[in-house]
Amino acid sequence: MSDHHFYLRADWKGLRNDVGTISCGNLQTEISIPQEMDGPGVGTNPDEMLLGAAATCFIITLAAMMERSKLEKVSLTLQSEGIVDVTNGVFTYKKIIHRPKIVLPKHATEKERSLASRLAHKAEASCMITRALKGNVEIALEENILIEGE
Repeated sequence: MSDHHFYLRADWKGLRNDVGTISCGNLQTEISIPQEMDGPGVGTNPDEMLLGAAATCFIITLAAMMERSKLEKVSLTLQSEGIVDVTNGVFTYKKIIHRPKIVLPKHATEKERSLASRLAHKAEASCMITRALKGNVEIALEENILIEGE
């Protein structure tokens, strides 16, 4: 077994509505509370970063599974949506919806289209971020699998 360690440095000099910074490997950005939550909306925020972690983990996992399955693609894109519930002043990350769009080549068969769908579902269930969120944040998948030219 091998452990991988990631280290993040955060610096926050002010109060609630100020701006801080984070640095973690290639990720270096300002952070603040989003405007939707009455913050300054500078840089990124935990809500966007959680959505980004879930989305990048999913799409990388799916691409790897497609490669291992030798499933040829024209394109693989993703739109993800994070839903945060605010009830009685309590913020709860409620749901993430991944909407991958997989375009297969013109010569792709229905069997390959079916494989793409199965792999999308398997990637969603296999992604380490999805597994980390399981039981706390609902993850939904709305895949769109097309043949080139459709």
